[in-house]
Parts: sequence; C-alpha cells; structure tokens
Amino acid sequence: MHREKILQMLARHVPFGPAEEAARARTEEFVRSNPQCFENLCEAGHLTCSAWLLDPSRQRVLLTHHRKLNRWLQLGGHADGDPDVLAAAIREAQEESGIELVRPLSEGIFDIGVHDAPAHDGMGRHEHFDVRFLLHAYGSNEFVISDESISLAWLTPEEVEAMDVDDDVRRMNAKWQRDWRGID
Repeated sequence: MHREKILQMLARHVPFGPAEEAARARTEEFVRSNPQCFENLCEAGHLTCSAWLLDPSRQRVLLTHHRKLNRWLQLGGHADGDPDVLAAAIREAQEESGIELVRPLSEGIFDIGVHDAPAHDGMGRHEHFDVRFLLHAYGSNEFVISDESISLAWLTPEEVEAMDVDDDVRRMNAKWQRDWRGID
C-alpha cells in the first residue's frame, strides 16, 4: 500500500525523451518488485529523492559539488524509509543547504534518473532510483555548506550549461528553461 502513491506519480510523469522514459520504466519496475524500495539497506538499490531548488527570484538553481562523487549535482539523498518522496526531497534540500523555507512548485515529479552508487557503509555497488522535484527557496538565498558538499552555488541556466555536468543535470536545466523559468 505504501508504494501506491509513488507508482501513481510515476505513471503520470511525462518523460523528456527516451533516456528519461527508460529511467521512468526501470524505476516503476523496481518499485513494483521491491517492497522495501524506500529503505537504504535494500540491496537491489533504493529510491533517492532530489531537488532542483530555485532561488527566490527563480532565476538560479542551487547545485552542490558533491564530496563523495566529486561532481556538480542537484541536492538530494536517500528516502530513509519515507514513502512520501516529495517530503523527503524537501527534507534533503533543507539539510544540504541550510535553507528552511523550501516549497514545491509542483507536487508532480520533475525528473527521474537511475545511476550506479558506489559501495559504502557495508553495501556493495547498487542502484539509486532518483525521483526529482522542482522546489523553490522562499525568502532567502543564503545557504550553509553541509559535510556532504565541497561547495554550493546558485547558478543561472547559462552557467549550468557551461559546466561539466552529467546528462541528467543538463536535461533538468533544459526542462527548467523550457517549462518553468519566469513563471510566477
């Protein structure tokens, strides 16, 4: 029963091309096949929840230079057993940025990605099925760098495009520009 909401969200999500459709289909199959998909210790992998976090003006996105992966990514992390993936994405954005006032711009999924996760904390290599949401920081754009990050930066779409980032970050940047930038 606790998987029904995420399965409904996955079914409603309209992917942005074949790569995201493949990630959506794999994530749906993973959730259906793994009742413990929200748990960090699920050996087949687990759901992670991420945030494409926009500043108060909605003109910049906050990316993290991830300490373990040594690359620029959206904020996010494990669901930690929480089947409310949107709430988990908000929690992760708050924890990783120190920004308290974070709200969703939409309750629907913004993006989906699947990626390999290195072995850590007694777990072998596994997969992260990452469900991403479009969030908005209200009031302040002041952040605090957590232990998980080397750095954080508010970036314009043009700055993100000029960076060495993975295809998923490029796709989210394109979606933001196409569908959400400048919308109040």
